Amino acid sequence: MFNTAVIAILSYLIGSIPFGIIVGRAWKGIDIRDHGSKNMGFTNVYRVIGTLPAVIVLILDITKGMIAVLLLTRINLGSEGLALINLKIIACIFVIVGHVFPLFAGFRGGKGIATGLGALWSIIPIEVSIALFLFLIILTITRYVSLGSLSAAGFILLALLFERYYLKIKIPTLLIIMITFLTVFIFFNHRSNIKRLLVGSENKFGQRKAE
Repeated sequence: MFNTAVIAILSYLIGSIPFGIIVGRAWKGIDIRDHGSKNMGFTNVYRVIGTLPAVIVLILDITKGMIAVLLLTRINLGSEGLALINLKIIACIFVIVGHVFPLFAGFRGGKGIATGLGALWSIIPIEVSIALFLFLIILTITRYVSLGSLSAAGFILLALLFERYYLKIKIPTLLIIMITFLTVFIFFNHRSNIKRLLVGSENKFGQRKAE
């Protein structure tokens, strides 16, 4: 259990690295959370600062999710631990929680989409790749990042349930529980976006904030 606790703590700390804030301060001398949608993720960085810094934030946020799942789970302190898939699931959960509630940024973080993408891609790459393709289709058609993100998150959960209960593929119960939790978590974090989508006031991708 000590080994598992170390992985969980380190995953949370890596998730807590606020790349959106760091890039915002380095690029424009601002706290990105004080501008635009008040979020430190790719979309808000793009709207407030520009394309290049937004891409940098996106890559770094995805990378920290992958590092937690692919590298930290290889830690072996000599104690008996959980199966590798369970360690990956734990790392995935804690790196996302770290991004949303970052220790290094006053627990005011992002919505966990990019970090979750990197983490989940390291566990279920096929399902996440299809979900990413779905996200891009919806974004291209509607230009709503939030709608694409929510659709992709919902698809991953439905895909795993279909694989387990219809195709009879052995999907770990803990993975189903985690994806269900993350889906609810993502929808909860996007509750303001959902309200704006319902009334037609959600910002479309490509709209820039003059700040």
